[in-house]
Amino acid sequence: MNKLITYISIITLLISCKSDIIPIDNTTVFRYNEHKNIGSLDPAFAKDLADIWATNQLFNGLVQMDDSLNVKPSIAIDWTISEDALTYTFNLRNDVFFHKHKLFGKDSTRIVTAKDFEYSFDRILDKKIASSGQWVFSKVDNFYATTDSTFVVKLNQPFPAFLGLLTMKYCSVVPKEITEHYGSDFRSHPIGTGPFKFKRWEENIKLVFRKNNNYFEKDNNGKQLPHLEAVAITFLPDKQSEFLQFAQGNIDFVSGLDASYKDDILTATGNLRPKYKKDVNMIRGPYLNTEYLAFYMESDLTEIQSETLRKAINYGFNRKKMMTYLRNGIGIPANGGFIPKGLPGYNKSIGFTYQPEKAKALIQEFSNNTGITNPKITITTTGNYLSFCEFIQRELQKTGLAVSIDVMPASALKSGKANGKLDMFRASWVADYPDAENYLSLYYSKNFAPNGPNYTHFKSDEFDTLYESAFNETNVTKRQILYTKMDSLVMSKTPIVPLFYDEVVRFTRKNINGLSINPVNLLELKNVSKR
Repeated sequence: MNKLITYISIITLLISCKSDIIPIDNTTVFRYNEHKNIGSLDPAFAKDLADIWATNQLFNGLVQMDDSLNVKPSIAIDWTISEDALTYTFNLRNDVFFHKHKLFGKDSTRIVTAKDFEYSFDRILDKKIASSGQWVFSKVDNFYATTDSTFVVKLNQPFPAFLGLLTMKYCSVVPKEITEHYGSDFRSHPIGTGPFKFKRWEENIKLVFRKNNNYFEKDNNGKQLPHLEAVAITFLPDKQSEFLQFAQGNIDFVSGLDASYKDDILTATGNLRPKYKKDVNMIRGPYLNTEYLAFYMESDLTEIQSETLRKAINYGFNRKKMMTYLRNGIGIPANGGFIPKGLPGYNKSIGFTYQPEKAKALIQEFSNNTGITNPKITITTTGNYLSFCEFIQRELQKTGLAVSIDVMPASALKSGKANGKLDMFRASWVADYPDAENYLSLYYSKNFAPNGPNYTHFKSDEFDTLYESAFNETNVTKRQILYTKMDSLVMSKTPIVPLFYDEVVRFTRKNINGLSINPVNLLELKNVSKR
């Protein structure tokens, strides 16, 4: 009954969205649903995608990223990097104002200064705040304002990906007088500098942002951003209901592909079905997410220890067929390495292709060398990815390898892989920041889980040397070559089985213009207009 009441409340909101945000015209309101709910509007806790999407409309940082993953100015006009790559000096704009609030005094607002960034970064590191973004500053020695418009960050070691880290919403600027006034309630009383300002939030029901008329950015034609008057977010709890509202024109945008509607909207080859072509646009592109199977390299099982058998598994199933049947062609078969398509360092030729006869020969070779005539493995997964593991199971059994599947809750799998309790498991890695180092860190021996992300316990002295040298390489092209070499080395030792590189897929109504996609799946609404 409670779920029904919530559902009816949300439908009422969708139908009456115009009256809810009087006096603006509904044709200037962008409406979307967030089925996972939003935990906080405080950028210090912008960990999940739902929170990141919302805070991205409200806050800005020193820099931002374009759709091609290039770091661009935001509140910082420009910056310089010292020759030793340890000191970053940012020059700030003088026309960026916080959203209006009575606590600012007479003018209800004020200009952002370098001191505000000093405070905001200190706040992330404050153990009392307990921000999930403290790790962002792990390579930072100190930071300080030298003038109102100059901000300096000093690193404790060179880190070429640092500017990319600064694009994360954790690094947004917030006003001290407002955050200290609200304390933990800043999560629901956010004041930032973004293209939209907070209006109201009925948790799990609706969230409304209004246009920030004092926003500092302009579009390519010199017109002030944003173009929309408002953003209205609802919280239908499941993707099927969300898609129904989209199909009926009650929301403007749906992200991702869910089993509940994928066959209704897409053909098996990933194209829009004819009944949707008149009213719906689909945009898709690479997403920095690699889905894979992982081997625990310190396993006691002979099958897992065998590089021969691990290679057989990589050769033994058809990734393209898997993506067609299970994802309607959405997603890129992972015939390259661990670095996904869309990220510098990716190489499509360093991985494995479908060669079933070679897989059979390798399994026979394994049996001849070990005396194990009926080799077997167990893949541990969550229910969401059972269909993928069952597909791989059927394919590999044709090669002579017995495959069992163990389904467990996500929390149990997370604990098991972190503590070396699983011999083989399904996993995914979504980029925290857009640099291949983020992916390669999973194979650095000093990052062994549970204290780091090296869940396979892969160890290679050659890899470690290359990984450490990449930090000191400031030349972008040379660093990319190092990344590809490391990725190729990992694939040659096969601690993993790459499955696919995910894609961002977005469906919009035909009257939506300016909504783009990017490999980090960030929702950027400042350039969007609605006819």
